[in-house]
Amino acid sequence: MTGPSPLTPSFASPAEPAEDYVIEVEGLRSQFGDHVVHEDLHLNVRRGEIVAVVGGSGSGKSVLLNSIIGLKVPEAGIVKVYGQDVARTRESGGLERRWGVLFQHGALFSNLTVRENIEAPMREHTRLSPQEMEELADLKIALVGLRPDAGALKPSELSGGMRKRAALARALALDPELLFLDEPTAGLDPIGAGAFDELIHDLSESLHLTVFMITHDLDSLYTITDRVAVIADRKVVAEAPVAELETSDHPWIREYFLGPRGRAAAKATAQGSLA
Repeated sequence: MTGPSPLTPSFASPAEPAEDYVIEVEGLRSQFGDHVVHEDLHLNVRRGEIVAVVGGSGSGKSVLLNSIIGLKVPEAGIVKVYGQDVARTRESGGLERRWGVLFQHGALFSNLTVRENIEAPMREHTRLSPQEMEELADLKIALVGLRPDAGALKPSELSGGMRKRAALARALALDPELLFLDEPTAGLDPIGAGAFDELIHDLSESLHLTVFMITHDLDSLYTITDRVAVIADRKVVAEAPVAELETSDHPWIREYFLGPRGRAAAKATAQGSLA
């Protein structure tokens, strides 16, 4: 299949029909007052992909995510999810039922138990009975690898890794097709981060999820992503598998992926694939 250059932003083309795209961002302009964050940003995410977004501090990674899920109205451009203009349809709630969001710090309700946190989207978007919601919440708890008794605990009683898994269970509460992850391994030790990466990969495979992930974790980029989109100069300057990004001439990309930490992550991935 002929497509756009792997190191340049991709757009819908006759070779890749728009119907294949779950997320379409076209000509996005984002700003706060006089500060322009994005200018003419384009990005498409195909069905079933795990796509990560990286960029320097202040490059607007979280602003992009918020624009896609409708929390930030863009100053120009259009954002579509499943072919629907997010700015026009988000208030109806139809799109929100098709995606789940894991925010950077989990954003669990501190006064609710894990089970009650997972039930919260069900209460808002469904007419399930209390018993049905409890049973489904317990299924999600098991799905993300938490102990059955974790459902009765408050977020303050959980370890960092358990909070991440509880927040992921809530993101999966409505059986979404699309999963948004904002720095999913931030704050986890290397072993915990590796286990969480494996969980994301396994869930994406078993549940046929499309995953849009913001991360700075090089191990995650090398081990579970299909493509990585790089934001610099207010737009997506490259998007490709990590191995192809390593050949880029862009200064930030070379420093990020070919610096000491990037080389270490690449070496660890290569050793893992040979094990």
